[in-house]
Amino acid sequence: MLCSRLSQADLDQLTHGARILEADSHGAKVYLLGDGNILKVFRRKRLISSALLRPYSQRFVDNATRLEHLGIPTLKVISHHKLQQPGRTAVLYRPLPGETLSQRSGQPGFSWDPLLPALIDLIRHLHAAGVYFRSLHLGNVVVTPDQRLGLIDIADMRFLRAPLSARMARRNVQHLANYLEREGLDSHFPLARLQAGVLQR
Repeated sequence: MLCSRLSQADLDQLTHGARILEADSHGAKVYLLGDGNILKVFRRKRLISSALLRPYSQRFVDNATRLEHLGIPTLKVISHHKLQQPGRTAVLYRPLPGETLSQRSGQPGFSWDPLLPALIDLIRHLHAAGVYFRSLHLGNVVVTPDQRLGLIDIADMRFLRAPLSARMARRNVQHLANYLEREGLDSHFPLARLQAGVLQR
């Protein structure tokens, strides 16, 4: 997908009336537009970095395409833009419909039993395909309306030429374990069952 220029005037018009979902000290990072689509803004953090050659937004676009080729539901990229402000790019995309596992798990009467096998299968599929998803956690896995599991927030992802080694697979699952501990969910999630299912060879 080509990266086209988006002027400040066009950016202002596109985001007029939008809801800011995420921001930092440098400004808005994620906009929810009136039509339900999302505009995600990427900022190059260092003057000299690999992002000069391959911006983070390009990785985001490429990752969406590669996940689609693997048959994993994810967001649908609409357009990719270079912004007027130096070092900034943006991706306009249609979000993946559904609820995150984090949202689902907070509902009354929720049980992990029906969803855990599908989550194990998803992670094993990623690992077998050589995908190392650093942001693997319950807030980035979506249950779609047709009850499939898909991924969002996909910028921080590596695609290797071979399946993940046992060491990398364990490290990837540890990202999820660290998230559960940070969020105080470790006592509610069947982590031992997931580890046994994902890491078995």
